[in-house]
Amino acid sequence: METIIPITGRVKYKITLDPGVWIFDDRKLDLNTYFSETQKNDDALEEYTKSVSKHWDREIMEGAVYPPTLKTEVKFEKEKVLTGTFGIPFKPFLVNAEPDQTAKTFVIEYGNDDQVALPLEEASGLILGFSKDGKPLKEDGPLHVYYQDGSNKENPIKNVTGFKVE
Repeated sequence: METIIPITGRVKYKITLDPGVWIFDDRKLDLNTYFSETQKNDDALEEYTKSVSKHWDREIMEGAVYPPTLKTEVKFEKEKVLTGTFGIPFKPFLVNAEPDQTAKTFVIEYGNDDQVALPLEEASGLILGFSKDGKPLKEDGPLHVYYQDGSNKENPIKNVTGFKVE
């Protein structure tokens, strides 16, 4: 099983994806809850403002010391990483590859020469699953591909070998 997944075809930059390092990525999503939660538009400025506001409120309420609650939060996050099921949005990788303006189709290659073709616009909504119960997807991985609406949540595209922009 190859653990590096290429994005090829009509792109400016042919890039490779390594799911083994995504466990450390802040963009990771908890797949146990992702499809059941209502999705919202990500606004980076709004998220930053909320995080700074939360930090400011904590300093006002508890003082500018390292409160013991932060230590337990870090421990909880560490345990969550070791036991969680995670995915990551595909959109940033597709944007970095810079598809050609004339490209219309996105192909997911999996298994033994099987393919699924999607309109390129739908590809930016894909979620790439890379971990189940704290373990990498070795049996049928290294990636599982989920549609944004979760319609294939129970039966994702497995054994992904590459992505191609056409």
